[in-house]
Amino acid sequence: MNRARELFSNPWRKHRFLALYTWFYLAWAIVPVIIAIGFSFNAGRSRSVWQGFSLRWWIHDPDLSVVNDPILIDAIRQSLILAAATMAIATPIGVALALGLARWRGRGSGSSNFLMLLPLVTPEIVLATGIFFTLVYLYPWPNPGTTGQIVGHVTWSIPYVVVVLRGRIFGVGPELEEAAMDLGAPPLDALRRVLLPVLAPAVFAAFMIVFALSIDDFVTSQFLATDLNTQTVPMLIYSAGRTAPNPALNATATLMLVISLGAVGIGIAGMRGLAKRQGVGAAGTDMTGFEFSAGQTAHQGQ
Repeated sequence: MNRARELFSNPWRKHRFLALYTWFYLAWAIVPVIIAIGFSFNAGRSRSVWQGFSLRWWIHDPDLSVVNDPILIDAIRQSLILAAATMAIATPIGVALALGLARWRGRGSGSSNFLMLLPLVTPEIVLATGIFFTLVYLYPWPNPGTTGQIVGHVTWSIPYVVVVLRGRIFGVGPELEEAAMDLGAPPLDALRRVLLPVLAPAVFAAFMIVFALSIDDFVTSQFLATDLNTQTVPMLIYSAGRTAPNPALNATATLMLVISLGAVGIGIAGMRGLAKRQGVGAAGTDMTGFEFSAGQTAHQGQ
C-alpha cells in the first residue's frame, strides 16, 4: 500500500508509464499515415486490401498515375505555385513587421502586438470567409483565383514569420545595432550588415515554415478557388477521396508529405547550420522568447 501510495502521490517520482504513453500516441498518430503511404504502392485499386507491391499509381498506369494524370499534375503545380509565392511575399513582410514591432516603443505598441496575433487565434474558416467577401465585394482586384489564393495564404502566414523573428530579435537585443552605429555605421547599414545576418537562421526557418503551411492548406484555398485550374492537392484529395478514391491519391498525398517534411527538415538543418557558424546556441531558442518579449513590449507600450 505504501508503494502504491508513493507511486500516485509523489510528483517527483520516476515516470514509469511516460514512455508507454509516448509510444502509444506515436503509434496512434503515425501508423495510419504509414498505412496510407504503403497503399500508394498497392498493385490493385483497393485502398484496404493489399494486392502486391507495384509502382502502378506512381508511374506505370497510363491514365491515373501521378506522372500521367493531368488533374494530379495541375493540382501539384498549383500547390507549389501558391507555396512558393507565399514564401516569397510573406517572409519579407513578416521580417519587416517583426523588426518594427520589436523596436516600437510608445503608445499603441501593445495594441499592435495584440492585433498581430489575431490571425493566429482566429479560426481559419472565419479568416478565409472574411478574405473571400473582401475580395468579392470591397475591392475590384484581386479576384478569387490564383492571385486571391496567394493573398489569403500571405495574410495568415505573416504572423508565423513574426513569431519566429520576434523571438530571435529579442534574444539578440539592440546592442549589436547600437555598437555598429557608435562605430559610425548609418542605421540602414547597421540593419543590413549587422542585424540581418544574425537573424539569417530565423529568416531561413520562417521561409520553410511558410512553405510547409501553405502547401498543406485547404480552407483558404477552397474558399478562394474558382475552377479546376486553381485546385490544390488538399482540395483534390478531399473531393476525389469522397467520390472516386484510388491509390493514386495516396501517392499524391505521400509526395506532398515528403515535400512538406523536406521543407521543414531543410529549415531546421539550415537554421542550425547558420546558427552554428555564427556561434549561436541552440537554434530552437528562436521561438522561446516570444511570449516574454510580447508581454514586455505591451507593458512598455502602456
